[in-house]
Amino acid sequence: MTDADQVREQSRNDAVETALGKLDLDTKTRLLAGEDMWSLPAVPAIGLEPLVFSDGPIGVRGVRWTADDPSIALPSPTALAAAWDPELARRAGRLLAQEARRKGVHVLLAPTVNLHRSPLGGRHFECYSEDPHLTGAIGSGYVNGVQDGGVGTTVKHYVGNDAETDRFTVDSVIAPRPLRELYLAPFEAIVANAHPWGIMTAYNRVNGTTMTEHQYLVNQVLRAEWGFDGCNVSDWMAARSTTGDILGGMDVAMPGPTTVYGPALAEAVRAGEVPESAVDEAVRNVLRLAARVGILEGAPAAVESVPAPIDGQALARELAARGFVLVRNEGAALPMDAAAGGTVALSGAAARDARVLGGGSATVFPERIVSPLDGLTAALPEGALTYSVGADPSDELTPAGQGFELHAVCRDASGAVLGEGGLPSGQVQWIGDDLPAGVTYETMASIEVRGTFVPRESGEHAFGTRGLGAFDLAVGGETLWSGVQEMGNEADPFEAFFGAPSERARVTLTEGESVEVSLTFQVPDMTALPLRAIMFSLLHLGPRRDADELIAEAVAAARGAGTAVVVVATTERVESEGFDRQDLALPGRQDDLVRAVAAVNPNTVVVVNAGSPVELPWREDVAAVLLTWFPGQEGGAALADVLLGDAEPGGRLPTTWPARFADAPVTEVTPTDGRLEYREGLFIGYRAYEKHAVTPAYPFGHGLGYTDWTYESLEATADTVRVRLTNTGTRPGREVVQVYLAPAQDGGAERPASWLAAFAGVGAGPGESVEAEIPLPARAFEIWDEEARGWRRIGGAYEVRASHSHGDIRLTATLDIA
Repeated sequence: MTDADQVREQSRNDAVETALGKLDLDTKTRLLAGEDMWSLPAVPAIGLEPLVFSDGPIGVRGVRWTADDPSIALPSPTALAAAWDPELARRAGRLLAQEARRKGVHVLLAPTVNLHRSPLGGRHFECYSEDPHLTGAIGSGYVNGVQDGGVGTTVKHYVGNDAETDRFTVDSVIAPRPLRELYLAPFEAIVANAHPWGIMTAYNRVNGTTMTEHQYLVNQVLRAEWGFDGCNVSDWMAARSTTGDILGGMDVAMPGPTTVYGPALAEAVRAGEVPESAVDEAVRNVLRLAARVGILEGAPAAVESVPAPIDGQALARELAARGFVLVRNEGAALPMDAAAGGTVALSGAAARDARVLGGGSATVFPERIVSPLDGLTAALPEGALTYSVGADPSDELTPAGQGFELHAVCRDASGAVLGEGGLPSGQVQWIGDDLPAGVTYETMASIEVRGTFVPRESGEHAFGTRGLGAFDLAVGGETLWSGVQEMGNEADPFEAFFGAPSERARVTLTEGESVEVSLTFQVPDMTALPLRAIMFSLLHLGPRRDADELIAEAVAAARGAGTAVVVVATTERVESEGFDRQDLALPGRQDDLVRAVAAVNPNTVVVVNAGSPVELPWREDVAAVLLTWFPGQEGGAALADVLLGDAEPGGRLPTTWPARFADAPVTEVTPTDGRLEYREGLFIGYRAYEKHAVTPAYPFGHGLGYTDWTYESLEATADTVRVRLTNTGTRPGREVVQVYLAPAQDGGAERPASWLAAFAGVGAGPGESVEAEIPLPARAFEIWDEEARGWRRIGGAYEVRASHSHGDIRLTATLDIA
């Protein structure tokens, strides 16, 4: 921190103390409670503006569920981590800060730095990696980037929220060593290296104590030990106890307007249950955050001048390609030689309707989406590309999307129109005050989702609903269903509130002929609810064709093509927030499609559009396998760049890819009697595969690129590793040098056989040599001593491995540590 920075920091702190001194108890407690779904209240008397939060982490949605103000949609966090480049993550963060400022958002609810403990975790696409060091490095870059732009972050979900099953109540039982060395480690690294302005505490308990009330992990570890001076915000609806939360170090209870803080907290202070000093400390943290983002009068913002404007589409495209992981490339099938002519036979439903982002709170609405079909159509000569569906991963109804133009009409009890609003899809999700202009909960009696649908296929189309309550569904002016959907037995409150998808009617429609559609929802009385919200969907499913016929069409196209590209994918019912996966199988007949196409075309390339690992039982039978994750809005353009060689697939696996689900060492995500025991201790991810001598399909850190690298020399000291390597291929490229440590002896404590200690990316042209100088962190040689309750350095001999991946060691050196 420069002298000027220190002066500004002191000025901010002085302004915070001055503002705090002007507040009475009721105002202070009100400031700690959400005023609505997304903001804290303004306090004009001290020059404080409303503090606005918004979901991330791949885009900034803003405070409304609408496509009227589109958001850039970047690749999923797992894709960002696959680039193994903290500076690239920083650039992504700066773009998101730019988006946040445009939308009037002060704090981004991101990044998610929980670990890939089990491949069944339903929200893995929103997390970075199975490895704490890689997670901490990418998370630090992301936080630094967002805060470079003067926008705050809330690093989440602190801590132990590594699965979705029973996430509101589960007790994650984690021993002290794995808690410190694995699950807390990314948070600690980000606090040290990025100084985040916010942390979000999770829904779950850890070792018996709810995280929003966890005095040890929040007050002692996060604040006293690590020096965190930011604002601790609850996950939405996680706060449960007025006294427990404030004494446990939780500063802000979200969302509002009804929370455990506000009047309830003021009353607890007056009753002697809570010292006012605890309230003051929480308000101080909120005011410090407000000062940093520039909304507290008299306090200089943390950032005086923001970074230069960033082209969002261009960066989204670059990020996607940098995160693509080429895990197989037999016979140099990629890149394709466009100059040689020949056709490309593209198949897979996800090639046409790409899944570019995960579900749940990560949802944003981009201005455009470039599918693989779009990207390849634009990049290849006319007539060079054919497309067939081949196989559809989903046979369930989904929110009305392709071909629909919809808006919502809100009416009062007399039928008079109160207001209207555009809809990004058939899904209505209005929470709190996110209502069309002129509409209130008190006056609104019904909502009609209405508009037109232009089918792209002739046949029998299914329509349905998702949500709880009374509905009327009409297509072509004819009412097809009227009824009431009651609450089901979904364990997750969000899932229960949304309801299960239900088919209501089928209608025969003709390709290209527009038809009117309407779904009317009767708004219930929500007066008694602490948070008023409306969530329901108009659902649709296109004509179902015989699965064997679809595969046969794709096979016929692939048989005579120079290259067959098959896109396979998961669906939102397989991977999303709120539930964990049941297995790692691709849904539908996609495996059959790949096998059938590969049988007739030896030059078959499979593109895997999934946020986390899936089984690839045909992987040895195809020429190439390219993992694209959820690639963001420009994914199709980036795919064309990579397939045609205009960009290198720059990714390396941030998580181990199992050969099959049965091989995964850690799979338990369902609590027993409310407890999820982390019995595996330190052994998750590659640490577990190595311990149990299980060979995965593709190891942690694996990725091929389009050139070859020769590792020539390795020098290691206790604090630095130097690796010299040469690009021995014919193309420029980037290599990620991964440094693993393997202890020669256990040092008196059980340790993994090896672990990632550091990494660095280097680039070079054909024939060029380059040296990577990689700092070795002291923590790489330390363990958490449970008896001493502190970090202990383990001396002795270590093998230092300069590796292309965890399973591909290129050079070794022995290092003796005192």
